[in-house]
Amino acid sequence: MLLLPGNDPAAVQAAAQRLAEGGLLGLPTETVYGLAARADQDAAVAAIFAAKGRPSDHPLIVHVLDAAGAEPFADHLPETARRLMAAFWPGPLTVIVPRRAGVAEAAAGGQATIALRSPAHPVARAVLAAARELGVQGLAAPSANRFGRVSPTLARHVVEEFGPELMVLDGGACEVGIESSIVDCSREFPALLRPGLLSRARIEAALGQALAEPDAAAPKASGTLAAHYAPAARVRLLAADALALRLATAAAGEALEGVAVYSRAQPPAGLACQWQPQPADAAAAAHELFAVLRALDAAGAREIWVEAPPRDPAWDGVRDRLSRAAAAFTD
Repeated sequence: MLLLPGNDPAAVQAAAQRLAEGGLLGLPTETVYGLAARADQDAAVAAIFAAKGRPSDHPLIVHVLDAAGAEPFADHLPETARRLMAAFWPGPLTVIVPRRAGVAEAAAGGQATIALRSPAHPVARAVLAAARELGVQGLAAPSANRFGRVSPTLARHVVEEFGPELMVLDGGACEVGIESSIVDCSREFPALLRPGLLSRARIEAALGQALAEPDAAAPKASGTLAAHYAPAARVRLLAADALALRLATAAAGEALEGVAVYSRAQPPAGLACQWQPQPADAAAAAHELFAVLRALDAAGAREIWVEAPPRDPAWDGVRDRLSRAAAAFTD
């Protein structure tokens, strides 16, 4: 099995060498584990799309070591992008900027824009630094899972997705647990295309202006399809009162075989269902969300009833992921 310790310099060097040669790598970041390949070789990037079963016109995020590493991929860096990079890099924030012609076309899904991020995870940064020494400017690295499924936050999740043949660096549990916020900086008014752990308010404070809403002309971006992040079990996202009513009805006699509940409120005593308590803190919920969905799948849940997050903006990223997971299933 090619599962290697991320804190081993020899393993990091081997991973960088594999990337330089056009191979794939399971890479830990602070958000989720990525399936990485060198972004400047379209053939290497094509292997990502093939392994994930991902449409080739659905763009990837290119991970770079720092702002200087963004330069080879960008036609130019708009002032809005520079402000966000200065405020949040390295960290869970992706900026979309005009793409340099002839560079990373496959990673960009053929678009004239490119999504760029500088990860904070020390293993990811060590790999990026080692790969840069070997001539690799950046890594395309979508989440290391089959397309549309639950993102991985542990190294073993990646192995479960792709088997023992893929080299994976084990960097422990991802600290953030959901993917980065994505801000389109390629047009006049920056727009939030995907929420993450960083709040809209923090992003707007760094920009010094309000974020626009995405429109039909916005670039395509990772993780923005209506249905995404779905476990095998059916996800039902329910308001607190609706979930309480369902559980009360079940307590009165309706069978709940194969149902798991992920909620802040505990189900009625004696109710025969698997219950996973949902944290009251948004960051804690984000950290565990994908691992919980995977664990409930593994436990054989047929349906997962999830208490909808509070309307507090701090929960926007978690709400986005759950809404898309639930959208994968229709009556």
